[in-house]
Amino acid sequence: MKVSLSWLREYIPIDLDPQDISDRLTMAGLEVDGVESLYDYLDNVIVAQVVEARQHPNADKLTCCAVDIGKGELSPIVCGAPNVREGMYVACALPGAVLPGDFKIKKSKLRGEPSHGMLCSASELMLADDASGIMDLEGDFVTGTPLEFVLNLDDAVFEIDLTPNRPDCLSLIGVAREIGAFTEPRNEVSLPDVTFPDAQMDSRDINDFVSVEIEDPQLCPRYTAGMLFDVTVGPSPLWLKKRLEAVGLSSVNNVVDITNFVMMETGQPLHAFDCDNIAKSQIIVRTAGKPGDAPLKFTTLDSKIHELDPEMLMICDGEKPVGIAGVMGGENSEITDATTRVLVESAYFNPVSIRRTAKRTGIASDASHRFERGVDPEGTMFALKRAVSLMAQVCSATIASGIIDAHPVKSQHVTIDLKPNALNVRLGTSFSADEMSQILMSVGFGVEQKTDRQGEGFLQVHVPSFRVDVSRPEDLSEEVARLWGYNKIETSYPLVKAQGKPLAGRLLLRSKIRQVMTGFGFCEAINYNFIRKDACERMGIEAPDKRTRMVEILNPISDQMSVLRTSVIPGLLESMARNTAQQVDTLQLFEIGKVFYDNALGEQPEEVEVVGGLITGNRWDQTWYSKKEPVDFFDLKGIVQGLLDSFQISGVLYERTDAQTCPYFEPGYGAKLLKDDLVIGTLGKIASTVGGAFGLKQDAYLFDLNMEDFERILPQAIQAVGLPKFPSISRDMTFIVSRHVEVGSMMDTIAAFAQNQALIEDYFLFDVFEGQNIGVDKKSLSFRIVYRSVSKTLTEKNIKKIHDQLSQKLINDFNAGLPG
Repeated sequence: MKVSLSWLREYIPIDLDPQDISDRLTMAGLEVDGVESLYDYLDNVIVAQVVEARQHPNADKLTCCAVDIGKGELSPIVCGAPNVREGMYVACALPGAVLPGDFKIKKSKLRGEPSHGMLCSASELMLADDASGIMDLEGDFVTGTPLEFVLNLDDAVFEIDLTPNRPDCLSLIGVAREIGAFTEPRNEVSLPDVTFPDAQMDSRDINDFVSVEIEDPQLCPRYTAGMLFDVTVGPSPLWLKKRLEAVGLSSVNNVVDITNFVMMETGQPLHAFDCDNIAKSQIIVRTAGKPGDAPLKFTTLDSKIHELDPEMLMICDGEKPVGIAGVMGGENSEITDATTRVLVESAYFNPVSIRRTAKRTGIASDASHRFERGVDPEGTMFALKRAVSLMAQVCSATIASGIIDAHPVKSQHVTIDLKPNALNVRLGTSFSADEMSQILMSVGFGVEQKTDRQGEGFLQVHVPSFRVDVSRPEDLSEEVARLWGYNKIETSYPLVKAQGKPLAGRLLLRSKIRQVMTGFGFCEAINYNFIRKDACERMGIEAPDKRTRMVEILNPISDQMSVLRTSVIPGLLESMARNTAQQVDTLQLFEIGKVFYDNALGEQPEEVEVVGGLITGNRWDQTWYSKKEPVDFFDLKGIVQGLLDSFQISGVLYERTDAQTCPYFEPGYGAKLLKDDLVIGTLGKIASTVGGAFGLKQDAYLFDLNMEDFERILPQAIQAVGLPKFPSISRDMTFIVSRHVEVGSMMDTIAAFAQNQALIEDYFLFDVFEGQNIGVDKKSLSFRIVYRSVSKTLTEKNIKKIHDQLSQKLINDFNAGLPG
């Protein structure tokens, strides 16, 4: 919303500096985004004196002038104005000035004579309509003085960023009212005179030429109209053009310009119809049709065709629509140069209806911007009279006798009881009832001081009709606070220390998993919950597997997103395919999200949160000191184990999966994670057939964990152990076993044995070897056993017996041999 300072001064005296006005409006809740001078283009225009004037030797209508511009020497300027003479003071644009119309002044030659500037007319400087000659400044001036200073042209334009709840300030009068509240002494707004001049009144009655009918009073509670005869449509006077241009509007013609002028002045949108194009002399306010009717097409003033929904409110004549109510008029009734009879509309429309219509038609007009926020329901008549009065003056028209005022639904006046004590408690202030009354009355509220039955005083506040945003005591508290000054309210703190609610355990778990995975060098992937319908088929999963119960989307974006996912694996594989297609061969991704399983018809799908991860490519890049090495199953297993260790989860077993459970894993390269017989997830190498179905050209290793089960196995408490006082001693043992023996089973045996041996502190596998030297279908496993005593330093004698017993048990239980 742009407002001009000189325009504001027509309604209220203002002696404040523009920057001071800007600061105070902002503190009052009307944030000013910027302030600009309206006469910036006069920066290089000064007062000068014509010292010498002689006929141009090569042109009859040009005069060569020697002009004193206040720099100690005369400047040559060629002038074509007939009224130029020696001794006159003029407005001179110096080289470098840019006049309206982007007209740049520079040094030049006219018919062979030098000209270092331009002597300007009032019209060229947009200061008046007179274009017959250059400005003749009467008086005695100091040459070189800026013209803006001499003529006292100090107008400024404020760009105000209004919140949607302040439609009353979408007008010059509304902003002037706000400024009047903080001037000292406080000034009331002087409204313009809207009485019709007797000399321009016509004896013909408006009701003899047009009638108004409102078919839907809930959408249009009030419709007023006035009429003018013998209208002369043409260009607007300069004062009117300048007013509109100052606030960012372009001039159309005098009739349309007046409707825009009054809208900016009062906040009430208006519309002017060519009366001769109104069929059957009727104005009917109705919807475009009935529910179920086919959409109608309507051409608006901007020559665009719009489809009208049946519930859209329209302004119609006796045969057809002539305007979209509150949004934009129609091309079929617009004002033209041939118009002589004008019907002016000023109405109040339901804000919700206008907002819905503007959104559906895609029309964002100044009128809809105001109507959808709520205009003054009692301001329609004032705005109408103002517009009709101005049209009679500017367009040399006569005014029809009488005004149409169709008002089937009366607006309700709002009265609020305000208790001063409650307001002071709410704001932390100590206002008296008189102080509150003065503050509220400064912006148009009516206030009466009364006493209730208990003898407690209160204020009965009558809300003015233009404040459609005020309906309760809290709104009045805000009015008092902003008008008095938010910055004056002292900061206070609650006596009770605020304490935030602890985050849910699942949120903390997600955050910790993200922290750990990114620490491992992974990047988080965020894939769509929608996948292709054949995802299970591409992964080799068949019914009755739970993952085949997919929820179909009724209106999918594409066939690539037609069902809700039942696994995060397809999304991670497709992410890998996209990356490898861009030559990103080494990749580490993880994702935390939900999968969905279809339930019975009419029931919500089952939602399960999972975390999945994928690795592919090389362990490290090739350098001068190392070669590329591709990742394998044990890299993935180490990452999963590291994730478990970061949460202090121990005792998780890795067992080989079968083809029925995880058909998408390469046979012999898949495992499930068990904790106390609870399967918490799987990991493995993606089968080459599955990789091909997803467009993969290299090996991929992937894991997925059930978040609920993961959360279930988290340790409830962690116990600290003191640092050992005595050193440990380690011994290794190596066995040759069948390739089909699981290391986990041997580790379980060691764990069971260690439970009964206090000296065994730790154990782990540190080497695996397979080759022809140890036999076909065999492998070598090397374990390290760590011994420690809490009471003494161990010797070989202390551990030999225990070590031999453990070694013999493993040989017996797993048919193991010793290396030769």
